[in-house]
Amino acid sequence: MTAWRTEGGTAIDRSRPLAFTFDGKAIDGFAGDTVASALLAGGVSVLARSFKYHRPRGLWGAGVEEPNALVDIAGGLPNTRATQVPAADGLVVRSVNAEPNAEKDRHAFLDAFSRFIPAAFYYKTFMFPDWHLFEPRIRQMAGLGTLDEATKGPAFAEQVNQHCDVLVVGAGPSGLLAARKAARAGKRVVLCDDGRQVGGSLLFRAAAIEGKPGAEWAADVAAELERAGVRVLTGTTAFGIYDHHLVGLHQKAADGAPDRLWRIRAGSIVLAAGAIERPLPFGNNDLPGVMSAEAALVYLRRFGVAAGRKVVIAANNGLAYETAEALAAAGADVTVVDYRADAASPSGLRVLKGLAVVTAVGRSAVTAVKLSDGTVLEADALLASGGFTPTVHLYCQAQGKLDWRDDILAFVPGRAVDGVEVVGAAAGNFGLPAELAGGSERDFRIVAAWPKPGARERVWIDLQNDVTAKDVELAVRENFVSVEHLKRYTTLGMATDQGKTSNVNGLALMAELTGRRIPEVGTTTYRPPFTPVPLASFAGARSGTRMNPLRRLPLEAQHRADGAVFREYGGWLRPAFYGAGAPEERIQAEARAAREGVALFDGSPLGKIEVMGPDAAPFLDFIYYNTMSTLAPGRCRYGFILTEAGNIYDDGVLMRLDENRFVVSCSSSHVAGVHGLLEEWRQDRFDKRRVFIHNVTAEMATLTVTGPRARALVESAGLSIALDDAALPHMAVVSGLFDGIAVRIARVSFTGDRSYEISVSADQARALWARLRQAGEACGATLLGLEALMILRAEKGYIVIGKDTDGTSRPMDFGLTAPLERKKVAFIGRRSLITEDAAAPDRRQFVGLEAVDGKGVLPTGAHGIERKAGATRSLGYVTSSYFSPALRKPIALGLIERGLSRMGDIIELQHLRDVRQARIVPSCAFDEEGARLHA
Repeated sequence: MTAWRTEGGTAIDRSRPLAFTFDGKAIDGFAGDTVASALLAGGVSVLARSFKYHRPRGLWGAGVEEPNALVDIAGGLPNTRATQVPAADGLVVRSVNAEPNAEKDRHAFLDAFSRFIPAAFYYKTFMFPDWHLFEPRIRQMAGLGTLDEATKGPAFAEQVNQHCDVLVVGAGPSGLLAARKAARAGKRVVLCDDGRQVGGSLLFRAAAIEGKPGAEWAADVAAELERAGVRVLTGTTAFGIYDHHLVGLHQKAADGAPDRLWRIRAGSIVLAAGAIERPLPFGNNDLPGVMSAEAALVYLRRFGVAAGRKVVIAANNGLAYETAEALAAAGADVTVVDYRADAASPSGLRVLKGLAVVTAVGRSAVTAVKLSDGTVLEADALLASGGFTPTVHLYCQAQGKLDWRDDILAFVPGRAVDGVEVVGAAAGNFGLPAELAGGSERDFRIVAAWPKPGARERVWIDLQNDVTAKDVELAVRENFVSVEHLKRYTTLGMATDQGKTSNVNGLALMAELTGRRIPEVGTTTYRPPFTPVPLASFAGARSGTRMNPLRRLPLEAQHRADGAVFREYGGWLRPAFYGAGAPEERIQAEARAAREGVALFDGSPLGKIEVMGPDAAPFLDFIYYNTMSTLAPGRCRYGFILTEAGNIYDDGVLMRLDENRFVVSCSSSHVAGVHGLLEEWRQDRFDKRRVFIHNVTAEMATLTVTGPRARALVESAGLSIALDDAALPHMAVVSGLFDGIAVRIARVSFTGDRSYEISVSADQARALWARLRQAGEACGATLLGLEALMILRAEKGYIVIGKDTDGTSRPMDFGLTAPLERKKVAFIGRRSLITEDAAAPDRRQFVGLEAVDGKGVLPTGAHGIERKAGATRSLGYVTSSYFSPALRKPIALGLIERGLSRMGDIIELQHLRDVRQARIVPSCAFDEEGARLHA
């Protein structure tokens, strides 16, 4: 391909030159160029390597339909179409799927083995002896673009919600006409188009409308729409239609600004998305230099680039003649190969009628074209037009069904969809709208030119996924004759192409092979997005703390003043430990001091969800695995909440304040989830007038006093309650007063020592904390961070949901079977606990692990392993592991297969390349009798 710059180009500004690099080569261009047009003008014919065979590939299209020219843009744009990236000074562009570059790819040798690697060869070739032997190298070679690890994430995409009466998708002649009609009728209109300028085909095809050139008419209509208050969004792709006329738009910002995601809810939608030119099937139709005839017209008239000097245009329809005349006028030597024997051709062109292209000749670019009569034409560009496929993706997403039209050889919208109208080329009307045509019509007449079975040379059906006619034939031989099976077996129409250029040719070949008509073969399902949308656009500002706001303690300032080091736990910013020095030393010191004396801990994130009403008790029986209705007022009970699959969702303490009032004290990270679960089941199963739920977690602070001297400290704080075991036994709750303010004191423990959880309104937390700190001075109280608390609870074998459980953990894995055996009423997950899987003998069970190899603390996450017949199998893993200052040795907890029945067994543990040994022991390693709870 010897492309060259002409004098024209309505999209470029020749007074503003620019330069960038492609695979290290300097490329010149002008403002208004795309990367693709500048590369074409710069004589770069090989822009990429094909997905599987690493064949050289050049430009096919000029827009969203481009299947070949995917490039990486340094700075954070991997795998993007060169046709849709504006050229900019200083860009660093790299070809994908090529090493070291597209022109000289060291993997090009793979094409010589193409006969051995047809569709689905992975599934047949690499199964023996073991897929995993081949997987690393295959995955290394798979994929296209490369992520730049040094690139920072994209700027937050703005997200906008908009309502309108009419949304028009596509700003070509039909879209502009529809938008003008709606605006003149006084309706609120939004018009979007993926181009940077409105006009669509009027920007490169000759037309006269209302006495004006087409491009001028389009600019005038756009100006009228702006004056009428129509929102005109250029550079914006409608990527999906969802329920209730919700349309997603992705607007690509210019000059490095963040992209924008629009959610448009429209009263009615007009789809004027145009049509996409199809390739013609012939041998080597993937060579660089084979290009869409319409794309060549775009490059010539919009960017001032002629695709070649000696051009062959092959077409089975009449629309390609405009490209031929334009190139001839620019100075190219043009020959038209018209598949129609009776075609009317314009004068001044060399036209060969009734012939077809058999093969494109060349190695890394087109050098000649061989025709069906044996003629060989010298050429440096072969422009193909195999007809047009209406862009029906959005219509089908709106649940529209397609019909087949033999006169245009294409699928078109069929039955009407409520609130959706399809116009223009998207509806199969490839000329101007009747109201604008003025009696002139483009001659589209088309003849079939479908792929034929048994071709001697390779005929590419899907350029992006390297699918050939032979692959489709193989699929049929192996009985993958459903169009959905064909897609998955061959990858035809997958990836970002989504069948834009490939589907109809593939369906036609399938029809020929199976003795069906094309409409009988059907089409695959069109799903959003129509084109790739950056994940950053979907996320918008919802990332980091914007997505998951960091929750803060009422006493954060006090903790900071006390030297707390904060970390994030379950969405809360909490003290990990206090004081300067080595973190591990501080954590060990806090845990030791808490066991020996008394410690103060801020447990405010613990859930405090009140459940009230006459049916509160039966409601909580249904929610919990345990029976809760038998709980006496003033008492607490530990319990599990399960999922419907019978897996442990949360654990915690339930307090009964009086006959009809309970407090669910769930895990701090699960407050929102448990609140939502309670509300869901209340609305689904219970009388909403007899059960009420109120989440007061944020309104109250919970301060914990724990340790052997906890009672003495709380007594000196003056909370107006009796603390002896008769008045406040373990797992009891009472009310007290702090300076006349009501407080709730629960005697529950997460450390295994005597503990008191004191809950007070959040605005009184500072004063209560100060009182406890003052009282603690006489007792030698220490401040306890969450890291030390984790050691204390692990010594007792208390679990942390999500750390000591996984998504398959069930109550019986923790030895808790009594509720399932005795509970008579229904509860969430009950049926799942009586399944074969729940009773399987090899379930992973919660146990303690004691290191016996003298190598110190076991690594968290290390897998218990079993070696058998030369293979290694995982038995489970270590969930928590610490050095216990109270026991002066390492302790660990884990989920180990059949662990509860294997007490005393020694197992191997493997972490990375290190192998350790541990004994399975009970999960409670400290004070097994529980005497310290009453000390």
